[in-house]
Amino acid sequence: MRQSQALIPTLREAPAEAEAVSHQLLLRGGYIRQLASGVYSYLPLGLKVLQHIERIVREELEAAEAQELLMPALQPAELWQASGRYAVYGPELIRLQDRHDRSFALGPTHEEVITTLIQQEIHSYRQLPLTLYQIQTKFRDERRPRFGLLRGREFVMKDAYSFAATWEEADQAYLEMFAAYERILRRCGLAFRAVQADSGAMGGEGGTHEFMALADIGEDTIAVCTSCDYAANLEKAEARAPVVSVSNEAPLSEPEMLYTPGVRTIAELKTALGVEAQAIFKTLLYIADDQPVAVVVRGDHEVNETKVKSALGAQSLELATPEQAAELGTQLGFAGPVGLEVPILADTAVWEAREGIAGANVPDSHVAHVVPGRDFAAEQVGDFRNVQAGEACPHCEAGQLQLHRGIEVGHVFKLGTKYSEALNARYLDRQGREQPVIMGCYGIGISRLLATITEQYHDEQGIRWPGEIAPFQVHVIPVSVKDGEQLRLARELYAELRSKGFEVLLDDRDERPGVKFKDADLIGSPVRIIVGKAAGEGAVEYSDRRSPGKQLVQAAEATERVMGYYGAN
Repeated sequence: MRQSQALIPTLREAPAEAEAVSHQLLLRGGYIRQLASGVYSYLPLGLKVLQHIERIVREELEAAEAQELLMPALQPAELWQASGRYAVYGPELIRLQDRHDRSFALGPTHEEVITTLIQQEIHSYRQLPLTLYQIQTKFRDERRPRFGLLRGREFVMKDAYSFAATWEEADQAYLEMFAAYERILRRCGLAFRAVQADSGAMGGEGGTHEFMALADIGEDTIAVCTSCDYAANLEKAEARAPVVSVSNEAPLSEPEMLYTPGVRTIAELKTALGVEAQAIFKTLLYIADDQPVAVVVRGDHEVNETKVKSALGAQSLELATPEQAAELGTQLGFAGPVGLEVPILADTAVWEAREGIAGANVPDSHVAHVVPGRDFAAEQVGDFRNVQAGEACPHCEAGQLQLHRGIEVGHVFKLGTKYSEALNARYLDRQGREQPVIMGCYGIGISRLLATITEQYHDEQGIRWPGEIAPFQVHVIPVSVKDGEQLRLARELYAELRSKGFEVLLDDRDERPGVKFKDADLIGSPVRIIVGKAAGEGAVEYSDRRSPGKQLVQAAEATERVMGYYGAN
C-alpha cells in the first residue's frame, strides 16, 4: 500500500478521555475512531489487524474441526424468556420492538439462537458430536464503557458452541477448544494464563476457564501459584486453610459491650481499641433475591460476592441500604452477628477463630469476646472471601499465591443441558430414547484482543506489533521522495517484498523525515527499511522493533533479513 493513498490519520497527542495505553495508541496510530460512547469505527489499519486475528482464529478452530456459520444479531425476546435469561441478563441486554410491537434483543451472545437451530436440525446421536462457531458483532449496553475497545457497547467476538451425546464427548470438545485457545493466544504473542472462573449469567453444569492476558490495566484480578500451575480468577480463587492449633488457653470470656461512639470502620476500630484487623468480625448485610442475609468475615478480609451468590443460589445480591438495615434491627457500621435474626454466612476464618470483636447492632457500640458457635449460629460456614497475596496455594504444599491484573480475552464453559432442556434440543440415543443435547460454549473477544495486544506490545513511541498481527509486515520509508535514487530503490524494494507475499507499506508522502518516522513508530510495523543518502550505493537502513538500532545493509540483504524475520522460504 502506498501511504500517500492510505487513510492513516495519526495524532500527535491522545484525546484527554483516553485512559488506557491501548486506547491512546490505537487513536494516535489511526486505527480507530469513536462514534459514540463505547462505539468505534475500525479504520483500514484497525480492520487489517482484526482480519489477521480472525484468520488465526479460523485456522485454529478449523484445525479443531469446528465449522463456521453466521447467525442473526437480532434475536426474538421469547428465546431469552424461554431460557430464563431475559430478566437475569439485566440492563446490559439491548432491547427493542419492531413496528408490530414484537420484542427483540441485540445479541450479546447466541446460546439461545444456536440451541434453537440445533433443536430444529439435530435429531439423532449419529449427528453428534458437532462444534459450530461464528465471528460477529455483539452488543452490550455497558453502564460505563471505558478503556476504548476493552469495554465497549459494540464489539467483535468469536463465539463457538459444541454439542454432544455424552459427557465424554462433551469433555473432549472442551479440551480441544481449550487447546485451540492456547494456540490462538500464543500465535497472537500474548502472555496469558488460563484460570478457573465463575460461570456467572452463562450458567452450566461443568467447569469453566477464563483466558487472562496479563496487563496492569486489566479489570480482573487473578491468583497464581508460585510453584504449580494453579491459577484462578479472584471470584473463584481459594487459599489453603492454615493449620489451627489446639492450645490450653484460658477459658473463654462472656461477651462484653464496648462503647465506641462514631467508630464505624475497621480502621477506626483498630485505632480506638488497639487491636489488629484479624481480631475483628466484620458483618455485611445483603439483600439476596429480595431476602436479607448477613455475611461475616474477618476484619482483614474482603467479602467475595460471587462466592456468596453461588452459596445462596441467588441471581442478585446487593448491599443493604441504611433503611433496610434499620428494618432488620441494626445499623450499618455497627452490625454484628449476635442476636441478628437473619440467615448468617460465616467465613471459615471467622468460624475457626477463638473469639473476636463484632458490631452490637445498636449505635456507637461493639461487642468483645464474641465466640462463633456459642454466641451466634451460622446457616452456612464456608469460603466467602477474597484470597490475599502470600497465602498458601490450595493445590500444592510449596507454593504461595500471587495476585496479578488481567484482561479476560477468552472464556470456555461446560454448559451441560441448561439451554437444551429449556429450549427442547433433544436427540434419539442408540436405544431410541430422547435425551437432551450436552453443550459447551467458547468465546474470544476479537476486538478486545486488538486492544490487549497493544497493551502488551508498545513502547514510548508507539505500538510494536507481533509479526502475525501487524497491519503491514514491512514499512519502507524513503527519506525524501524528491530524491530520484531514494524513490527508485524504495519502489524496487516495495515491489520485491510484495512479490514474495509480504504486506508492505511504502511511505511515498512528501513529508519531513521526522513526521514519517513518528508516524512509523505509531503504526508499529515489525520491520522498517529506511532508504536514505546511501541509496546510490544500493544500501538501506534495516531495523526491527525487537532489537535496538539500525544496520546499513545492501537492499538485497534487507530482503533476505525480512524473509528470515518471518521464516519465509
